[in-house]
Amino acid sequence: MTDLLVRNARLLAAMDAQHTEIAGGWVAVTDGFVTGVGLSGTEPAGAARTVDATDCLVTPGLINTHHHLYQNLTRAYRPALDGNLFDWLRTLYPLWARLDEEAAHVSAWVGLAELALSGCTTSTDHLYVHPAGGGDLISAEIAAAADLGVRFHPTRGSMSLSEKDGGLPPDSVVQTDDVILSESERLVSAHHDRSPGAMVRIALAPCSPFSVSTELMKATAELAERLDVRLHTHLAEDVGEDDFCVEMFGMRPVDYFEHCGWGTGRSWIAHGVQPNPAEISRLGRWGTGVAHCPSSNMILGAGMAPVRELRAAGVPVGVGVDGSASADSGSMWTEARNAMLMARLRDGQAGRSGLFTAREALEMSTRGGAGCLGRAGEIGELSVGACGDIAVWRLDGFAFAGAWSDPIEAWLRCGPVTARHTIVAGRLVVEEGHLQAAGADQMLRNHRRISQSMQSDL
Repeated sequence: MTDLLVRNARLLAAMDAQHTEIAGGWVAVTDGFVTGVGLSGTEPAGAARTVDATDCLVTPGLINTHHHLYQNLTRAYRPALDGNLFDWLRTLYPLWARLDEEAAHVSAWVGLAELALSGCTTSTDHLYVHPAGGGDLISAEIAAAADLGVRFHPTRGSMSLSEKDGGLPPDSVVQTDDVILSESERLVSAHHDRSPGAMVRIALAPCSPFSVSTELMKATAELAERLDVRLHTHLAEDVGEDDFCVEMFGMRPVDYFEHCGWGTGRSWIAHGVQPNPAEISRLGRWGTGVAHCPSSNMILGAGMAPVRELRAAGVPVGVGVDGSASADSGSMWTEARNAMLMARLRDGQAGRSGLFTAREALEMSTRGGAGCLGRAGEIGELSVGACGDIAVWRLDGFAFAGAWSDPIEAWLRCGPVTARHTIVAGRLVVEEGHLQAAGADQMLRNHRRISQSMQSDL
């Protein structure tokens, strides 16, 4: 018997290799995996549960390829709002030095819930602040994801190069290379699930060229190869990073990335705003993914990522919310829309015809994200055998009045919208716009207490 049937969609956008779109479509899920996709009238009979998607767009669940969940504890922190990337980091590091297991758990729960409400079914996270005595922060995040029922790809972030060593972070939030590598291996052993449909997978993620040593970058790449896990870091985000790498290492960020053994299809980077044409070609040749974070790039003034050029070069390009202290909202719908708008602005400035479309933004937010996370064909599409991760979006009411000709363009141009239903492995995590996990009010009270304490007396 089919466990879940979503039927009667105004349009089902499968985002599969054939770009299948079905007016009046349905999708069936059994034991957590898609078991059928088709046209109304051909549905399997006797589903245990049926979701009516009349007047709705049905898509794969959105995939968030870059985040710092703990940063929602310092959202819109006024003293950090007016500087560039490096100023912003120096202002916030002392606050983040107060992070502990409770703070990591609560911020992850709140951040992942916010993402689920925006149609996100899979999220990564880059937690690179590990204060002494803070505890097992990654495991605390994983427990929050399990409670909510969302698919989670946390990365074991790290910083080893403090201000005294020529880096940006203070001593209070850095660790030694030996501790970082040991903890990385422990977390992979404890939590990484290699099975199809896995709910948790771990990646290794030194923070950036200006916060870790060259030795750690190289050793992490070697460890990831041995453990067969993915690699993630910030790269080519800001022109200040270019200057830092040339002064510190005698080479540009992408050259340094390759020098450290990261130029492979095992890696995906956050931002990728500043690569030149030759570097874009190299990223494509390697198969290295890019998490495009449009809101964060705009807020921090980092620039407009060359998304069209990256995709044309064969780079898997996904979409990322980025840290709540830089993007300040955790909505994957907002990021998909901003990805479309930023690309259209860049296309227009370059005099290109055929401006970036909502379909391209949706593809980046689904299939592109799956490529970044090494799960192409498993998540990010609605095809038989893929994970049963689905977002159902209302296309009625005032915001969509008159929007009849193209449901996908309407979905991203109109709004703003949240998901009507967010489904992970065939289970409704969000139903009729409401989070299904218990305890949200208490979690928000805990979040307020921790956030106010973190921002006080500094």
